[in-house]
Formats: sequence, C-alpha cells, structure tokens
Amino acid sequence: MFDVWRFHAFFTTVPAEAMDTVTADKVHRGHAIIEQVNADLKNSALAHLPSGVFTANAAWLVCAVMAFNLTRAAATLAGGHLAKATTGTIRRKLINVAARIASSARRITLHLPVGWPWQPRWTALFDQTCRPPATATS
Repeated sequence: MFDVWRFHAFFTTVPAEAMDTVTADKVHRGHAIIEQVNADLKNSALAHLPSGVFTANAAWLVCAVMAFNLTRAAATLAGGHLAKATTGTIRRKLINVAARIASSARRITLHLPVGWPWQPRWTALFDQTCRPPATATS
C-alpha cells in the first residue's frame, strides 16, 4: 500500500463541519504554493525592501512582480524542468548568458558559448518569442 500512495498527516483548527479533509488539504497545498512564490520574490528583487519611502516601495514591488511573471513565462516557453525552477535558476541558466554580439553586413549575430548545456532551451525560448509572424490563410 505504501509503495503506491504517499500519506501525510496534518493538523487544522478548522471544524470538520466547515471543511472536509480533502478541502482542507487543498487549502493547505495552496498556501504552500504562495509561500514558495513569496520566498522566490524575497530572494530576488524584494530583498531590497523596505526603503524609507512608501511610493518607492510600491514601485519596486510592481517592478518585482512584473519581472517575476516575465521570468516565469520565459521559463515556461523554454520548456523542460525550467518551467518549475526558481527565478534565480532561470536567471542563471537562461538570462545571464556569456554571449558575444557581432555585426556584419548589417546583420546582428549572437554567438552563444560553445558546448553550453542550456542552448537548446534558450533557442526554444528565442524561437517562441522572435519567430516571424504566421502567414494569413484565406
């Protein structure tokens, strides 16, 4: 039985009449996801909070959440296990790339590192975001 199912115990102060076990477990798991997002944000841009100015805190929070969402979207487009990675891992593997930009004949070329293990994921992300628009069919 234990080879097939994973069991865990949890305690709650919610009365059984208000919430059954399955609903309480779903609520508990939802809180765990939010806690992971909060921890991820605190390990990145929210590490700079608080400042002494309320409006600066509000602006920084908005920018941090936008950057978090864009980073998560980029990882999802790149595919693989990066879709569930933390934003620090995504930045380290996809965004902070030691690449060289070259131009020749009015064309810009990006030279990625040779043997870089994340090149297929980066290429998938680039293809998803920068490919030509689809042709119109009549």
